[in-house]
Amino acid sequence: MHEHLAHAEHVYTSAQRDSAAASSPVVASWRRCMTMHQLAPEDQRAPLRLTDQEFRRAREQSEQLIASATEELDRLFTTVGRAGCCLLLTDKNGIALERRGAAGDDKQFRELGLWTGSVWTEASIGTNGIGTALADERAVAIFRDQHFFCSNTSLSCTTAPIRDHRGRVAAALDISTCREDVNEMTLAILTQTVRDAAMRIELNLFRSAFAGARFLMVPAGANSAAALLAVDRHDLVLGATRAARIALQLDDKRIAAGIPAADALHEAGVSQQDEMVEAEKAALLRALSRAGGNVSQAAIALGISRATLHRKMKKLDLH
Repeated sequence: MHEHLAHAEHVYTSAQRDSAAASSPVVASWRRCMTMHQLAPEDQRAPLRLTDQEFRRAREQSEQLIASATEELDRLFTTVGRAGCCLLLTDKNGIALERRGAAGDDKQFRELGLWTGSVWTEASIGTNGIGTALADERAVAIFRDQHFFCSNTSLSCTTAPIRDHRGRVAAALDISTCREDVNEMTLAILTQTVRDAAMRIELNLFRSAFAGARFLMVPAGANSAAALLAVDRHDLVLGATRAARIALQLDDKRIAAGIPAADALHEAGVSQQDEMVEAEKAALLRALSRAGGNVSQAAIALGISRATLHRKMKKLDLH
């Protein structure tokens, strides 16, 4: 009880202090919990829970998200599940849709509310990995007494948001543990693990949103793996991940206007005439490749004579 009161006092003092430490993301979250959500850190509480009907509806609305995440959740659980970690996938409203955990840890995690149907927003359960990641729209790690409520100070959790095909936050992926031997270095490793897994789920969502499109990787430094363009057969951009949008300064308006991928990738210095030549060259190369280099077959596929194809190949310097 004394520890709980000491934690509550620390939360109150830090939230009221006007210093560099008080401007940290954790303390900013504590302030939101007290001022916006009218919560008190000394309270003992579990997260809000949905009714079975509400939970079914939430899962139905996130059908594509669950499908895109299932394989990644299973893979991630084989990595961290035996180490006493629990995984939660939530929607953008902090509702836990999917869970992975070892049976031996179920009782403790269930008592804390780390279970499907629970709501892990800041409004529901104060500062926590999921709620704070959704509020700040970025990956966060909340280590033990950084949680708002005393009842959660045994938890260490790290969460990464998952964005939809338009770059908007659509979900969150969380790893939580109650192990006492977890230190900040361990949490840093788990943080990178959850961020990588969230990125892969994000890319699964993106690819499913543009089924049938071609995907181009955008050179974006350290973020290149997450920076993809979806492109149609006319080389027009259909969509871009958040990393690609940032790297190429794209938004919904520019994408809807029908920007060519070459222009988006800052290759617009090519003239219209050069583009026509390149397009013709590409068409001939495709036909020749499909025909295994047989000029006669390629000419038939293109609907032109063998002599015409030879003439075009010579003009375009194709051998």
